[in-house]
Amino acid sequence: MGRIHHRDGGVIYRPATPYDTRPTTWQCHAFFSIDEFGPFAVKMKGGRSLVGPGVEPVVPQWQKSKGCLIMTAALELSTNQVTHFYSKKKNTAEMIKLMDILVNQYSSQKQIFLSWDAASWHISKELNLHIERHNSENVSNGLPRVLTAPLPSGAQFLNVIESVFSGMARAIIHNSDYSSADDAKTAIDRYFSERNAKFMQSPSRAGKKIWGCERELPIFSPSGHFKDPLYR
Repeated sequence: MGRIHHRDGGVIYRPATPYDTRPTTWQCHAFFSIDEFGPFAVKMKGGRSLVGPGVEPVVPQWQKSKGCLIMTAALELSTNQVTHFYSKKKNTAEMIKLMDILVNQYSSQKQIFLSWDAASWHISKELNLHIERHNSENVSNGLPRVLTAPLPSGAQFLNVIESVFSGMARAIIHNSDYSSADDAKTAIDRYFSERNAKFMQSPSRAGKKIWGCERELPIFSPSGHFKDPLYR
């Protein structure tokens, strides 16, 4: 077991890694790191760029937004696959939607674990009731049982998917100038499609390899800091 020192001085005992919550037959189980990216405005963004001598890129301080996006996503740690969609708000309804998508997408698994930070919509009574209802009504029909493995309060930086978000932002959000929100969505969809295809062709658990511009290994560590302030 690993220890996480809470900011109030207490010590929370948690598994050394998310895999420790799973039986040795991990092939029958799926573990998801879940979070939202955004909201962020679609407009010209600053960032590193290759320019000629004497050229200084300029990003206007005042710009009219071309749209606003929130992306809800889950990273499955044993296969390194990302499931994502776009949301209008961060709320319980979007978490229920994501859970239902994952249950159907990974219907061959016996159990799925959902890990997220302590945001109110991640630990709401409505969400917990939905999980309990699913487990009591649908598991007997062959669908996986849903269990949660929440992170402690104030520990968003331990969320493994933050590393993937930082890599995505560095690669296609920063130093961009998309003409519309739809163009930004197309770029994000292509990024995750290529990332998923890479790890589908060369299977690897999250943490064994870094893809693209991800600066941290996407593997849980009590001492890890996955939320890159420069690319988030």
